[in-house]
Order: sequence, then structure tokens, then C-alpha cells
Amino acid sequence: MLILCIGDVVGSVGCRFLRKTLPSLKKVKGIDLVICNGENSADGNGITPVSGEYLFNSGVDVITLGNHAFRRREAYEYIDSSPFIARPANFPDGTTPGRGIVNLDMGRRIVTVINLMGNMFLESGLDCAFDTADKMLGHAEGRIVIVDFHAEATSEKRALGYYLDGRASAVFGTHTHVQTSDAQVLPLGTGYITDVGMTGVTDSVLGVRTDIIINKFKTKMPARFDLADGDCRMEAVLFDIDDSTGKCKSAESLRIE
Repeated sequence: MLILCIGDVVGSVGCRFLRKTLPSLKKVKGIDLVICNGENSADGNGITPVSGEYLFNSGVDVITLGNHAFRRREAYEYIDSSPFIARPANFPDGTTPGRGIVNLDMGRRIVTVINLMGNMFLESGLDCAFDTADKMLGHAEGRIVIVDFHAEATSEKRALGYYLDGRASAVFGTHTHVQTSDAQVLPLGTGYITDVGMTGVTDSVLGVRTDIIINKFKTKMPARFDLADGDCRMEAVLFDIDDSTGKCKSAESLRIE
């Protein structure tokens, strides 16, 4: 089974580039399932019902989120009601919209998608990502389990990859918007990449205009993060998963410009 995991889509410009690029990529590669991080898909951070449905209508099957998941209040009911959106599972149950796991029935197989958020340098007070991973695996209905780990520290991402090696089919990192060069299959059969990258404007700082970010670093003053404009790229990782074992056979990083 070929599963494509797409890096953080940044704003409407990133959404439009995904819609332009994804259909032909799915056809050429014979992709069976598409997972996309959509926590920045709305202009100005977060996700809205409009940006979420745009991604689904463009060929995305499951949307994962992250630290900007609840930036937009108009998305709370949407996140709560959609069966194909996973928010970080280590947010508090009962008070947080949505769920941290999606069990997607694809007929011959069930694919489980789990979303986790890192504990280093992000939201304080979240449950331990490692303990939450153990808990979520207990709710997995499918042999094929894909984990989006939305985290800042590369050490935390790699540690979780090895922690889940042999228990998850694949672990892909999101959040830092810079694709890493370590797409691989870990020793016990888990596909892995530290960060899958970004879908957005190439000449930017994480999708934002470069002058704004440079000025913020120099002046230390607050700034409105206006999105950059220009040529885009879509970064992703393609995992080839053995249906019978749930193990990963190969992991290939992709960049489409």
C-alpha cells in the first residue's frame, strides 16, 4: 500500500498548489491514501472549515493538525464533527475538540492515523507524547498505523521513531517546515522521516514573507505574519507499506516544484 504524507500546507497559496499538484502525483505514483498536515492551511495560521474542505476536495483523505489546531474558533465544531481529522492526541480529553486518532475503513484494510505533539518547546502541560502513543496504539483498529509527530526538537522526533519502531508502520515529523534528508526504514520495519517539510512558497521563511521575519529578528518587535507570494513547492514522503504485515518496505522523500 502506498501512503503519501504531505508536509504542513501554508495558507491559501499552499492549498492551491496542492490542488494543482496532487491529482497527477496520485495517478503517476499509484497512491492509495493521502495524509496531509493542515494546521496552517488557513491564511493567518490554523484551519477553517473552508480550508479543510478545500484539502479534502483536492484529494486528501486524512488531515492531521498541530499547535495551531485551535487558533480559529470557527473550526472547533468542524474539527469535532469530522471523522477524517486527527488533532494531537495528547491534548486533554473532554475539553478539547476532536480526536487524536482516525481509523479509516478502506474496504480490504483499515488504516489508523494517529496525531501527536511534542513536549519540548511547544505547548506546556500536554500529556507525554510517548505515553500517549502507547495509549493510542491500544485504540488502533488497523494493522497499518501511521503517526504524524508534530514536534520542534529533532531529537524528540527521532526518539519517538525508534520508540515506535516495529509497532507503527510509519512515523513522519511535521512542524518545522524544513524537509530532512533521513527518510528511511528503521531496523524493526517502521518508515521514518524527521520532518516531511512544507507545502507553500519556496522563497519564504516557513511560508511567511522574508522581510517580515528578518525585521522581527532584528527589532524583537511583534509583527503580522503575512504570507509570501511566488513559486511554490510541495514536500512529502511516500511510504510503501506491506498490507499483510503492516511493515514499511521503503520510504521516499519527495519535493515537487
